[in-house]
Amino acid sequence: MDKTAVSSSKSGVNYFLEGFHLIKQPGLRRFVFIPLSINILLFSAVIYIAIGQLDQVFSWMNSQIPDYLSWLNFLLWPIAVLALLVVLSFLFSSVMNWIAAPFNGLLAEKVEQYLTGKSLNTGGTIDLVKDLPRILGREWIKLKYYLPRAIIFLVLFWIPFIGQTAAPILWFMFSAWMMAVQYCDYPFDNHKVPFKEMKFALNQTKGSSFSFGAAVTLFSMIPIVNFIVMPVAICGATSMWVDKYRAAYKNNQIAPD
Repeated sequence: MDKTAVSSSKSGVNYFLEGFHLIKQPGLRRFVFIPLSINILLFSAVIYIAIGQLDQVFSWMNSQIPDYLSWLNFLLWPIAVLALLVVLSFLFSSVMNWIAAPFNGLLAEKVEQYLTGKSLNTGGTIDLVKDLPRILGREWIKLKYYLPRAIIFLVLFWIPFIGQTAAPILWFMFSAWMMAVQYCDYPFDNHKVPFKEMKFALNQTKGSSFSFGAAVTLFSMIPIVNFIVMPVAICGATSMWVDKYRAAYKNNQIAPD
């Protein structure tokens, strides 16, 4: 069998946007609801605590500046809140991937079943609980893959000239790749495809992988919208799996050289 993925005319952006359609389907909505509810509840709690801390910082700042500069509050508050939302969106998504990992895999399974009409026969709730160590182990593998590379790219921001020119572009490209790895991995993992083989498959379709990851990265930067990015990305990634990789990998017959 050929060691390349099945070709498709759809781009990675198209697959991500398809996720917005898939999350609204009657047979999938309840599987979207669980991770989405967890995401909203925890993110709201973190934002509530963070805003409280920010209020204390501004109260201290007001006590340190002259009265004629008090107008700075009206300028700095919106900027500070927006910056807080963007930063927390990136940090929180990493935590949520761990918490919601079992539900994300289940959503990917149901989306594949919806698209193909074929069940994966992965068992029920008890089997899902038994599979938790393997699922969390897979998230740990992704974290070990991410952290050393993220540190290297972050160091570039401190290098003169590179930090102001190339570093932001490289960071965005790295983030796009990691978003593709993160979300495309769920349908691959449901079929027990090893992490190394999953990366190999994504490398064979770099254009789709990077454009999909870029779309996820951009939408993750939008406050409030980022609440639904996770289930949308999972649905879109599963659709891409069905179109591009499933036929070649369903029997686990393809491996990297």
